[in-house]
Amino acid sequence: AIMNRAFRAAKVDWDVKLTKEAGDAERFAREAIAAGVDAVGVYGGDGTVMEVASGMNGSDVPLAIFPGGSANVMSVELGIPGNLEEAVALVCSDARQIRQIDMGRLGDQQMFMLRLGVGFFAETTKGADREVKNRVGVLAYGLSALQALPKAQKSVYTITLDGGETVQAEGMAAFIANSISLGVPGLTLTKKASVSDGLLDVIVLSDITIGSLMQAAANAVGLTDSLPHWQAKSIKLEADPPQSIECDGEIIHDTPVTATVVPNAVRVIVPNPETVDNAKQEMSAAQPTANGGSTG
Repeated sequence: AIMNRAFRAAKVDWDVKLTKEAGDAERFAREAIAAGVDAVGVYGGDGTVMEVASGMNGSDVPLAIFPGGSANVMSVELGIPGNLEEAVALVCSDARQIRQIDMGRLGDQQMFMLRLGVGFFAETTKGADREVKNRVGVLAYGLSALQALPKAQKSVYTITLDGGETVQAEGMAAFIANSISLGVPGLTLTKKASVSDGLLDVIVLSDITIGSLMQAAANAVGLTDSLPHWQAKSIKLEADPPQSIECDGEIIHDTPVTATVVPNAVRVIVPNPETVDNAKQEMSAAQPTANGGSTG
């Protein structure tokens, strides 16, 4: 009803298709582009957005994201309103802008918008029950993380950057990331990354303890930037012993894994950058210091 009112008022002709199984969203996006639409909208979480974006890779047709799933990290990264009515209003506004963003490609086919989580993060995804995720959203990953903590195991990561330089790091968890947002405005694992820089990022957590998690939280609000971090267009990650991998919230397989960046993969409708910066500054000002506090 919200979409119908907003689009009717803006004199926008629109149609809707409902997904029933994996692959539907990507196919619908391809069909819409072939039909000559001016934009493709997606209402759902990060997994659905990823599917639609995969179907739009290489197209000039813009993507409109309407957050509506258990986790909406990419919409937060891009400053898209979490409120459905405001997100629809953005698409109909003359102030909207188009931003080209990268995606990652896993092997030869599967694409991702956010990141590959290796080790501890994959274990937390295994433990995040779908019903719980739908009910409490992104907080489910935090609850699952507490349950998975005793299962965390160390591995030695061998990371090959752009087919040449090789580095090693010991850890219980790693990211190969396009987006390093934590799903809250202003909160990231490093400030040295962007979804539009043509690079993927590797971040390693060397010890999953309360102390290191607190350090990561401090880093997320910009107090430190000390986590091991590398950037490259192509990244191969091996782990000894092997670890599980999740791709944008779904378990795929164990290491090793190779990922490459797909620059400017999709064009997304976003707010004016000044609006996004102001919102991030307001959220950062409201965040707790490293000494304590809580976020909503």
